[in-house]
Amino acid sequence: MSLTIEGKTAIVTGAANGVGLAIARHFADKGANVMFADMDEARLQDEIGDQPEDTNIRYFAGDLRERLTIANLLSATLDAFDRVDILVNGSRQIMPSDPLDMDDDSVITLLNQNLMTSYRLSQLVAKRMIKQGCGQDEDASGAIINLSSIAARRTHPDLLGYSVSTAALDQMTRSMAVALAPHNIRVNAVAFGSVMSASLKGALKENAEFRGDIETRTPLGRIAAPRELAETVQFLASDGAGFTTGQILTVDGGRTLLDTVTAPAH
Repeated sequence: MSLTIEGKTAIVTGAANGVGLAIARHFADKGANVMFADMDEARLQDEIGDQPEDTNIRYFAGDLRERLTIANLLSATLDAFDRVDILVNGSRQIMPSDPLDMDDDSVITLLNQNLMTSYRLSQLVAKRMIKQGCGQDEDASGAIINLSSIAARRTHPDLLGYSVSTAALDQMTRSMAVALAPHNIRVNAVAFGSVMSASLKGALKENAEFRGDIETRTPLGRIAAPRELAETVQFLASDGAGFTTGQILTVDGGRTLLDTVTAPAH
Protein backbone atom coordinates (compact mmCIF):
# COMPACT_ATOMS: atom_id res chain seq x y z
CA MET A 1 0.00 0.00 0.00
CA SER A 2 1.57 3.27 -1.15
CA LEU A 3 1.08 6.32 1.04
CA THR A 4 3.32 8.54 -1.04
CA ILE A 5 2.10 11.89 -2.34
CA GLU A 6 5.47 12.85 -3.77
CA GLY A 7 5.20 14.76 -7.01
CA LYS A 8 1.47 15.41 -6.66
CA THR A 9 0.06 18.92 -6.45
CA ALA A 10 -2.19 19.90 -3.55
CA ILE A 11 -4.24 22.93 -2.61
CA VAL A 12 -4.70 23.30 1.15
CA THR A 13 -7.06 25.97 2.42
CA GLY A 14 -6.96 27.39 5.92
CA ALA A 15 -3.21 26.98 5.66
CA ALA A 16 -2.06 30.06 7.58
CA ASN A 17 -2.24 28.46 11.01
CA GLY A 18 -3.23 25.46 13.10
CA VAL A 19 -4.39 22.27 11.44
CA GLY A 20 -4.38 23.62 7.89
CA LEU A 21 -0.80 24.84 8.23
CA ALA A 22 0.27 21.49 9.68
CA ILE A 23 -1.28 19.62 6.75
CA ALA A 24 0.26 21.92 4.15
CA ARG A 25 3.72 21.70 5.73
CA HIS A 26 3.44 17.93 6.08
CA PHE A 27 2.48 17.54 2.43
CA ALA A 28 5.40 19.72 1.35
CA ASP A 29 7.79 17.70 3.53
CA LYS A 30 6.53 14.54 1.82
CA GLY A 31 7.44 15.89 -1.61
CA ALA A 32 4.13 17.27 -2.83
CA ASN A 33 3.76 20.61 -4.56
CA VAL A 34 1.62 22.65 -2.20
CA MET A 35 -0.39 25.84 -2.58
CA PHE A 36 -0.99 27.27 0.89
CA ALA A 37 -4.29 29.21 0.73
CA ASP A 38 -5.78 31.50 3.35
CA MET A 39 -7.22 35.00 3.69
CA ASP A 40 -4.53 36.00 6.21
CA GLU A 41 -1.76 37.15 3.90
CA ALA A 42 0.40 38.52 6.71
CA ARG A 43 0.37 35.17 8.49
CA LEU A 44 1.13 33.30 5.27
CA GLN A 45 4.06 35.61 4.66
CA ASP A 46 5.34 35.02 8.18
CA GLU A 47 4.99 31.25 7.92
CA ILE A 48 6.44 30.55 4.49
CA GLY A 49 7.54 33.86 2.98
CA ASP A 50 8.36 34.36 -0.70
CA GLN A 51 9.55 31.12 -2.27
CA PRO A 52 11.90 30.71 -5.27
CA GLU A 53 10.16 29.44 -8.39
CA ASP A 54 11.98 26.11 -8.23
CA THR A 55 10.57 25.16 -4.81
CA ASN A 56 7.45 23.08 -4.15
CA ILE A 57 5.70 25.72 -2.02
CA ARG A 58 3.57 28.71 -3.00
CA TYR A 59 0.92 30.71 -1.19
CA PHE A 60 -2.29 32.44 -2.18
CA ALA A 61 -4.12 35.02 -0.07
CA GLY A 62 -7.78 35.88 -0.56
CA ASP A 63 -11.32 35.54 0.72
CA LEU A 64 -12.47 32.17 -0.59
CA ARG A 65 -16.09 33.01 0.13
CA GLU A 66 -15.89 35.00 -3.12
CA ARG A 67 -16.31 33.05 -6.38
CA LEU A 68 -13.71 35.11 -8.23
CA THR A 69 -11.15 34.45 -5.50
CA ILE A 70 -11.72 30.71 -5.83
CA ALA A 71 -11.14 30.91 -9.57
CA ASN A 72 -7.98 32.94 -9.01
CA LEU A 73 -6.69 30.34 -6.53
CA LEU A 74 -7.02 27.57 -9.08
CA SER A 75 -5.39 29.71 -11.77
CA ALA A 76 -2.47 30.53 -9.48
CA THR A 77 -1.99 26.84 -8.71
CA LEU A 78 -2.00 25.88 -12.39
CA ASP A 79 0.41 28.69 -13.21
CA ALA A 80 2.80 27.44 -10.54
CA PHE A 81 2.49 23.66 -10.90
CA ASP A 82 0.48 22.99 -14.12
CA ARG A 83 -2.04 20.67 -12.45
CA VAL A 84 -3.90 19.84 -9.25
CA ASP A 85 -4.28 16.33 -7.82
CA ILE A 86 -5.36 16.92 -4.22
CA LEU A 87 -7.67 19.42 -2.55
CA VAL A 88 -7.82 19.74 1.22
CA ASN A 89 -10.71 21.93 2.33
CA GLY A 90 -9.28 22.99 5.67
CA SER A 91 -10.70 26.49 5.96
CA ARG A 92 -13.26 26.49 8.76
CA GLN A 93 -14.68 28.74 11.43
CA ILE A 94 -16.09 28.08 14.89
CA MET A 95 -18.37 30.52 16.66
CA PRO A 96 -21.06 30.17 19.35
CA SER A 97 -24.74 30.09 18.49
CA ASP A 98 -27.85 31.01 20.44
CA PRO A 99 -30.69 28.79 19.17
CA LEU A 100 -33.31 31.14 20.69
CA ASP A 101 -31.94 34.44 19.36
CA MET A 102 -33.82 35.42 16.20
CA ASP A 103 -31.09 37.91 15.30
CA ASP A 104 -28.29 35.34 15.54
CA ASP A 105 -26.93 34.84 12.01
CA SER A 106 -24.22 32.40 13.04
CA VAL A 107 -25.82 29.50 11.16
CA ILE A 108 -25.77 31.45 7.89
CA THR A 109 -22.23 32.68 8.54
CA LEU A 110 -20.92 29.20 9.25
CA LEU A 111 -22.77 27.58 6.36
CA ASN A 112 -21.12 30.10 4.04
CA GLN A 113 -17.67 29.56 5.53
CA ASN A 114 -17.65 25.86 6.37
CA LEU A 115 -19.89 24.47 3.62
CA MET A 116 -20.26 26.74 0.62
CA THR A 117 -16.59 27.69 0.32
CA SER A 118 -15.62 24.01 0.28
CA TYR A 119 -18.46 23.14 -2.08
CA ARG A 120 -17.62 25.79 -4.67
CA LEU A 121 -13.90 25.13 -4.58
CA SER A 122 -14.49 21.38 -4.84
CA GLN A 123 -16.68 21.90 -7.90
CA LEU A 124 -14.08 23.99 -9.67
CA VAL A 125 -11.13 21.78 -8.78
CA ALA A 126 -13.07 18.63 -9.70
CA LYS A 127 -13.72 20.02 -13.17
CA ARG A 128 -9.99 20.58 -13.58
CA MET A 129 -9.24 17.06 -12.35
CA ILE A 130 -11.74 15.66 -14.87
CA LYS A 131 -10.07 17.63 -17.64
CA GLN A 132 -6.69 16.26 -16.62
CA GLY A 133 -8.12 12.74 -16.72
CA CYS A 134 -9.31 13.25 -20.29
CA GLY A 135 -5.75 13.76 -21.50
CA GLN A 136 -3.06 11.24 -22.28
CA ASP A 137 -2.92 9.94 -18.72
CA GLU A 138 -6.00 7.71 -18.54
CA ASP A 139 -5.13 6.69 -14.99
CA ALA A 140 -5.23 10.26 -13.71
CA SER A 141 -7.23 10.56 -10.53
CA GLY A 142 -7.91 13.08 -7.82
CA ALA A 143 -8.58 13.25 -4.11
CA ILE A 144 -10.67 15.77 -2.19
CA ILE A 145 -10.53 15.75 1.61
CA ASN A 146 -12.85 17.86 3.73
CA LEU A 147 -12.05 18.73 7.33
CA SER A 148 -15.15 18.11 9.41
CA SER A 149 -15.82 17.59 13.10
CA ILE A 150 -17.41 15.17 15.52
CA ALA A 151 -19.70 18.12 16.30
CA ALA A 152 -21.67 16.99 13.25
CA ARG A 153 -22.88 13.98 15.26
CA ARG A 154 -22.87 15.35 18.81
CA THR A 155 -25.43 17.75 20.22
CA HIS A 156 -24.42 20.98 21.93
CA PRO A 157 -26.82 23.95 21.74
CA ASP A 158 -24.06 26.56 21.96
CA LEU A 159 -22.48 25.14 18.79
CA LEU A 160 -25.66 24.85 16.74
CA GLY A 161 -24.27 26.70 13.72
CA TYR A 162 -20.99 24.81 13.74
CA SER A 163 -22.75 21.46 14.18
CA VAL A 164 -25.18 22.15 11.34
CA SER A 165 -22.47 23.33 8.96
CA THR A 166 -20.22 20.31 9.59
CA ALA A 167 -23.15 17.90 9.29
CA ALA A 168 -23.93 19.48 5.93
CA LEU A 169 -20.27 19.14 4.94
CA ASP A 170 -20.40 15.41 5.73
CA GLN A 171 -23.42 14.95 3.48
CA MET A 172 -21.75 17.00 0.75
CA THR A 173 -18.78 14.65 1.01
CA ARG A 174 -20.97 11.59 0.43
CA SER A 175 -22.93 13.16 -2.43
CA MET A 176 -19.87 14.43 -4.28
CA ALA A 177 -18.15 11.07 -3.79
CA VAL A 178 -20.92 9.38 -5.76
CA ALA A 179 -21.04 12.10 -8.42
CA LEU A 180 -17.27 12.09 -9.00
CA ALA A 181 -16.60 8.35 -8.72
CA PRO A 182 -16.99 7.76 -12.49
CA HIS A 183 -14.12 10.21 -13.00
CA ASN A 184 -11.87 8.39 -10.49
CA ILE A 185 -12.01 11.30 -8.08
CA ARG A 186 -12.34 10.26 -4.45
CA VAL A 187 -14.03 12.49 -1.85
CA ASN A 188 -13.63 11.82 1.87
CA ALA A 189 -13.71 13.76 5.12
CA VAL A 190 -11.90 13.65 8.44
CA ALA A 191 -14.15 14.31 11.43
CA PHE A 192 -11.83 15.19 14.27
CA GLY A 193 -12.29 15.80 17.93
CA SER A 194 -9.98 17.93 20.02
CA VAL A 195 -6.88 18.81 18.01
CA MET A 196 -4.54 21.59 19.08
CA SER A 197 -5.88 23.99 16.48
CA ALA A 198 -5.71 27.79 16.60
CA SER A 199 -9.28 27.96 17.92
CA LEU A 200 -8.63 25.41 20.66
CA LYS A 201 -5.46 27.20 21.73
CA GLY A 202 -7.54 30.34 22.13
CA ALA A 203 -10.18 28.51 24.15
CA LEU A 204 -7.54 27.02 26.46
CA LYS A 205 -6.06 30.46 27.10
CA GLU A 206 -9.46 31.73 28.19
CA ASN A 207 -10.21 28.68 30.34
CA ALA A 208 -7.30 26.56 31.56
CA GLU A 209 -9.68 24.00 33.11
CA PHE A 210 -11.04 23.27 29.64
CA ARG A 211 -8.04 21.02 28.91
CA GLY A 212 -8.88 18.75 31.82
CA ASP A 213 -12.50 18.51 30.68
CA ILE A 214 -11.40 17.41 27.21
CA GLU A 215 -8.81 14.92 28.42
CA THR A 216 -11.17 13.20 30.86
CA ARG A 217 -13.73 12.76 28.08
CA THR A 218 -11.21 11.30 25.62
CA PRO A 219 -10.32 7.63 26.14
CA LEU A 220 -6.75 8.21 24.93
CA GLY A 221 -6.53 10.96 27.55
CA ARG A 222 -5.00 13.76 25.53
CA ILE A 223 -5.47 16.38 22.84
CA ALA A 224 -4.19 15.41 19.40
CA ALA A 225 -1.29 17.19 17.72
CA PRO A 226 -2.01 18.73 14.30
CA ARG A 227 0.65 16.41 12.84
CA GLU A 228 -1.51 13.40 13.66
CA LEU A 229 -4.38 14.80 11.65
CA ALA A 230 -2.00 15.66 8.80
CA GLU A 231 -0.89 12.04 8.58
CA THR A 232 -4.51 10.87 8.37
CA VAL A 233 -5.20 13.35 5.58
CA GLN A 234 -2.08 12.12 3.76
CA PHE A 235 -3.47 8.59 3.83
CA LEU A 236 -6.75 9.70 2.25
CA ALA A 237 -4.86 11.68 -0.39
CA SER A 238 -2.57 8.78 -1.29
CA ASP A 239 -3.05 5.77 -3.55
CA GLY A 240 -3.21 3.69 -0.38
CA ALA A 241 -6.80 4.91 -0.05
CA GLY A 242 -7.52 4.22 -3.70
CA PHE A 243 -10.70 2.24 -2.95
CA THR A 244 -11.94 4.60 -0.23
CA THR A 245 -14.51 7.25 -1.07
CA GLY A 246 -17.51 8.87 0.57
CA GLN A 247 -16.21 8.08 4.04
CA ILE A 248 -16.18 10.25 7.15
CA LEU A 249 -13.10 9.06 9.00
CA THR A 250 -13.32 9.84 12.71
CA VAL A 251 -10.08 10.85 14.43
CA ASP A 252 -11.01 11.74 18.01
CA GLY A 253 -9.08 9.52 20.41
CA GLY A 254 -12.28 7.60 21.07
CA ARG A 255 -14.17 10.63 22.29
CA THR A 256 -17.43 9.93 20.47
CA LEU A 257 -17.60 6.58 22.26
CA LEU A 258 -18.07 8.35 25.60
CA ASP A 259 -18.83 12.01 24.93
CA THR A 260 -21.55 13.93 26.73
CA VAL A 261 -23.20 17.16 25.63
CA THR A 262 -21.44 19.17 28.31
CA ALA A 263 -18.03 19.39 26.60
CA PRO A 264 -18.07 20.89 23.07
CA ALA A 265 -15.61 19.58 20.51
CA HIS A 266 -13.24 21.90 18.68
